[in-house]
Amino acid sequence: MTDQRARLTSYVTDHPGVHFSGLQEALDLATGQTQYHLHRLVRDGDLDRVEFYGRTHYYPTDCPSWDRAAFALARRETARDVLLVLLERGPSAPATVADETDVARSTLEHHLDHLTTHDIVRKDRDSRNRITLEVVHPAETARVLETVAPSVGDRFVDRFLRLADTVFEL
Repeated sequence: MTDQRARLTSYVTDHPGVHFSGLQEALDLATGQTQYHLHRLVRDGDLDRVEFYGRTHYYPTDCPSWDRAAFALARRETARDVLLVLLERGPSAPATVADETDVARSTLEHHLDHLTTHDIVRKDRDSRNRITLEVVHPAETARVLETVAPSVGDRFVDRFLRLADTVFEL
C-alpha cells in the first residue's frame, strides 16, 4: 500500500464517516490524488464508501451499519445539535428541541426524519397524541459524538444550509 493510501486508511479509521472534502482538507491532498487513492482503496476492499442523503462518507470495512448512519448524521451540525440536546435533557418535546437548537420546526423535522429512519432517535406519542423525542442508544450515540469533530468546511456547509432553510421559510 502506498504512503498516501496508508494515510487515507488511517485517517478514515480514526474518523469514520468522514466525507471527501474532510479527507482532502485534513490530509492536504489534491482533488485528483484523493479521488484516485480512494477509488483504489474502495475497489481493493480496504475502505467502504456509502452515500447518506447526498453526501458520500468513507468507513473502515468493519464499521457496523448503525454506526455508519450515526457517524454520517452526526457530522451534520443540526443533527448533532439535536442529539446533544436530547442526551443532555433526556426525552423532550420537539418544540423544546427546536428552541434549544435555534432551528425552525420544519428544519428539525427534516433531521428527525433521518435520525428516526436509522433508529438513532425515537418519536413516542402519549395518549393525548403529544410527541416526545428520545435517543434510542444513549451510550453509543455519546461515543459517536465524541468521535465526530466537524471540520471548518463541514460547519460552513451546515450553516449555509441552515441559512437557506430560514430564507425559504419566510
